[in-house]
Amino acid sequence: QVQLVESGGGLVQPGGSLRLSCAASGTIFSINAMGWYRQAPGNQRELVASISSIGTTKYADSVQGRFIIARDNALNPVYLQMNSLKPDDTAVYYCNAYIRDLRSPTFRAYWGQGTQITVSS
Repeated sequence: QVQLVESGGGLVQPGGSLRLSCAASGTIFSINAMGWYRQAPGNQRELVASISSIGTTKYADSVQGRFIIARDNALNPVYLQMNSLKPDDTAVYYCNAYIRDLRSPTFRAYWGQGTQITVSS
């Protein structure tokens, strides 16, 4: 069973920066697209940023120019560098990755447990 665990969350002042990382465990055959989602209280879960298997990135308009998503390695497959943070960025952030393990013939989505980001002065 593949598991993803986020880290790097916490409290930061407006204008500050945080770096989220995602640790993967289990038997991983291949990783396709990866991304970060977030969900604020009372809001729908939204895609923050994604990166394809060939490195093509996509960002929500609200974070464009401030956040950077990048692929890492097999154990830490994706991270999110968050700069110029705003109070509206406050949310639980979730790591997402489409992974094929040795037991599955196709890719499927895996999710981390989420990490809280609070942007406040």
